[in-house]
Amino acid sequence: MILQVGTAVVTRGDGRLALGRLGSLCEQLKDINSQGYEVILVTSGAVGLGRQRLRYRRLANSSFADLQNPQNDFDGKACAAVGQSSLMALYDAMFSQLDVTSSQLLVTDSVFRDEAFRKQLSETVKSLLKLRVIPIFNENDAVSTRKAPYEDSSGIFWDNDSLAGLLALELKADLLVLLSDVEGLYSGPPTDPKSKLIRTYVKEKHHGEITFGDKSRVGRGGMTAKVNAAVCAAYGGIPVVITSGYANDNIIKVLQGERIGTVFHQDAHLWTLVKEECARDLAFSARECSRKLRALNSQDRRQILLDVADALEANESDILAENEADIAAAQEAGYDMALIARLALKPGKISALAKSMRQLADMEEPIGQVLQKTEVADGLVLEKVTCPLGVLLVVFESRPDALVQIASLAIQSRNGLLLKGGKEAKRSNAILHKVITKAIPDTVGGELIGLVTSRDDIPDLLKLDDVIDLVIPRGSNKLVSQIKESTKIPVLGHADGICHVYIDKSANLEMAKRIVHDAKTDYPAACNAMETLLVHQDLFNNGQLNEIITQLRESGVTLYGGPHAAVLLNLSETTTLHHEYSSMACTVEIVDDVHAAVDHVHVYGSGHTECIVTEDHEVAEYFLSQVDSAAVFHNASTRFCDGARFGLGAEVGISTSRIHARGPVGVEGLLTTRWTLRGNGQIVDGDNGVEYTHKNLLQSS
Repeated sequence: MILQVGTAVVTRGDGRLALGRLGSLCEQLKDINSQGYEVILVTSGAVGLGRQRLRYRRLANSSFADLQNPQNDFDGKACAAVGQSSLMALYDAMFSQLDVTSSQLLVTDSVFRDEAFRKQLSETVKSLLKLRVIPIFNENDAVSTRKAPYEDSSGIFWDNDSLAGLLALELKADLLVLLSDVEGLYSGPPTDPKSKLIRTYVKEKHHGEITFGDKSRVGRGGMTAKVNAAVCAAYGGIPVVITSGYANDNIIKVLQGERIGTVFHQDAHLWTLVKEECARDLAFSARECSRKLRALNSQDRRQILLDVADALEANESDILAENEADIAAAQEAGYDMALIARLALKPGKISALAKSMRQLADMEEPIGQVLQKTEVADGLVLEKVTCPLGVLLVVFESRPDALVQIASLAIQSRNGLLLKGGKEAKRSNAILHKVITKAIPDTVGGELIGLVTSRDDIPDLLKLDDVIDLVIPRGSNKLVSQIKESTKIPVLGHADGICHVYIDKSANLEMAKRIVHDAKTDYPAACNAMETLLVHQDLFNNGQLNEIITQLRESGVTLYGGPHAAVLLNLSETTTLHHEYSSMACTVEIVDDVHAAVDHVHVYGSGHTECIVTEDHEVAEYFLSQVDSAAVFHNASTRFCDGARFGLGAEVGISTSRIHARGPVGVEGLLTTRWTLRGNGQIVDGDNGVEYTHKNLLQSS
């Protein structure tokens, strides 16, 4: 593999070396080298590093008078001569720390005209690779005979991109990777929101369509040079990938076959028989369809939901067949039982989903509700009304029934929707999406709800902050955290569902046993299932806790103890009190009182749902008012924290955020507001002659 790293990757915005990126690069090459790959590095950065060192030297040697005069820039060849040794010293130091040996090879384009040189070069490189040494190539700009080395493109190669391409052909490489400061090749300047990332370059299609932006801020050619080098190598039989050098593991991802960057291949035109709809196209289509949906009256929107509900029931057998295929594949792949439980569409589930959709259809029209109406001045009336957010992106794992709930809420709230489900439910999601979108009339368009089938599209979607208005992740803590770190789009959701039930000393024991049993065993994989049971110290002392423990064990629940309970109840101690089991297991801990219970929830909880079981009204009110979670219950199972059970019709998820929406998120959480002002020719004119009344017309009516 030949890897080319450009100046924009090697240096920071201020021209200094990007040591973090270089360190990551060296670590990846070390891992690749140790796996048996033969790696050749073509690097830029010597001129920039030399210029930086010479500037410092000139500043140190300058008098005050010298600094008052304009300073000429340095000769590029001098910069190259100074910087080359420094750049190689840095690579040598980094590779030495990783127990890797590197070597330096400086070349000029003129020497490639010599057949003997090319033969010797090939033999030298093969010898180095056999010894597991990483050859590092760079053009020897210090002695280049080119008239204008940074502008003149004559010769066999004219920059390190074309040098990398030439070496790939000369040494018959298996792969050429060109690292850039952007994700890959775009249809236009990457800063243009309308530009699309080209996954596979087809010369016949893309050559005349691409608009290149400015050249590299520090190098010679930027993306134009990379594309020219990539096309030359690809049509010479060398596969090429252009991808970002800013990510920590892109080189390894390329070798693992992940779909990142832009691929160049001589047979690429044969791969594009099937049209790929890019992420931006899906998002734009969803937005356009949502605007058509907004134009419908309430009855027409209601009819769409009823038609979708009917279609679900009419296609129930096909849906369940695809779901059974997903379950069988998940079992064969060895997925854990908690995931398989979430994946299954149990008997009666389709009917229940259709029923919820019909209930949602019969709810009050959510759009255009007047929340505030004010007479600003005589004849000037201001209203604050509800309206859709725009386009939603919902990423969820395992549960195909979530697709139906989310789609119904999007239709009711008149939002466009993009859905990305887990690969384990791909058949179920595909059939459900097909049934739902087929029931949407052509006047709106089935593209209202787009189904994203490739995980590789998610990074592209998360960049579309000009089209997508809200991201809602439903899944693991890892999934939610990754999405939050990868996007500027607002994110609504929860990372964990660590729900607590606290049994106070005044609790009715039989009630407590029923609530605890339901909260843990009704649906252990749900995010509102109990994961930690907190018990007042007195219940251990009087022996009542034993009845609760016995009941849980008889129900098949595996118990783990906190620091106190593990000792007092002889339980295996949990490794962490902040743990979501999503299975028939839970943590038990003994606390002194309600104050200690609240403190425990705040330290180890996730802000989802908490419950207190007590007959003491004062203790209950303290718990309800002091626990800072999205939902807090008194004498009721945590399993009630659900959009359908709350009467919301359905939910897109449960939010533990504190902004916009919290708890089960139904239609209301998918709305925003806008202002409408109605007048009859009023102007501000410096507020001359305007008498502001600010009269609340809703109260007066």
